Amino acid sequence: MISINPKEVSPAKLQGYLQSAIAPRPIAFASTVDEKGNPNLSPFSFFNVFSSNPPILVFSPARRVRNNTIKHTLINCDSTKEVVINIVDYAMVQQMSLSSTEYADGVNEFDKSGLTMLASDVVKPFRVAESPVQFECKVNDIIALGTEGGAGNLIICEVVKIHVSETILDDNGMIDQLKIDLVSRLGGNWYSRAINGLFEVEKPLSTLGIGVDNIPEFIKESSYFDGNDLGKLGNIEAIPNEEEIAIFVQENFAIKGVLSSDDEGKKHQKAKEYLDNNDAISAWKVLLAKQ
Repeated sequence: MISINPKEVSPAKLQGYLQSAIAPRPIAFASTVDEKGNPNLSPFSFFNVFSSNPPILVFSPARRVRNNTIKHTLINCDSTKEVVINIVDYAMVQQMSLSSTEYADGVNEFDKSGLTMLASDVVKPFRVAESPVQFECKVNDIIALGTEGGAGNLIICEVVKIHVSETILDDNGMIDQLKIDLVSRLGGNWYSRAINGLFEVEKPLSTLGIGVDNIPEFIKESSYFDGNDLGKLGNIEAIPNEEEIAIFVQENFAIKGVLSSDDEGKKHQKAKEYLDNNDAISAWKVLLAKQ
């Protein structure tokens, strides 16, 4: 067994040890607005419930390890004292991951992730309509834990209203743990699905994903693709160009057979196969290839 002094390793390496060992962690999908009302949406896995009477949730947006800057969520919570914490289920995990991309200030992560803004009843931040449980919260306190990169900021939230989808309730009107299909965060790219074990979601941090809002309508309206598929398609840096698509078709005999058919559904089905294998680029090439 190795022994580690936290002060003798880099913040990034220490963070890796902590996140990989202390897991799985629930995910706070936090929706805020700035002082001008501009929406922001970002996930945080340093999160849990700490009291039921009063109902208190706590999550922690950490200072960025790479440059010691703070996140829009923290700034917004400090200025408006309001936040909505949306619970993440498996059906929206890819879109949630896409929203964590470091988009520029003013970019609406709801649009980029393809998620739906739903007006709240008590607070100004929007709810995520696709989330099975949404907590409207007032911020009671923010406790800074340090000033260096990696330092957390405990945002202590009091729940003022709860919204629960009827689709996840059991016969007694309580949340069914199988129906809610929760996911949680581990280290690296790893997540856990409460009813089905481990799976992996690639981080959208190394590149700036194009976002679901830049996916053509004929793809978004296709019955072959769900929210996770759109999240994968939106998490690419650039849409393949005509030359790249032509080379792909020329090198893949099976694709030529799909394209020769008049059935548009076959193209979408083939693209879905690539998405299921986490090959979004090939899926794009199939969808954009011409007969």
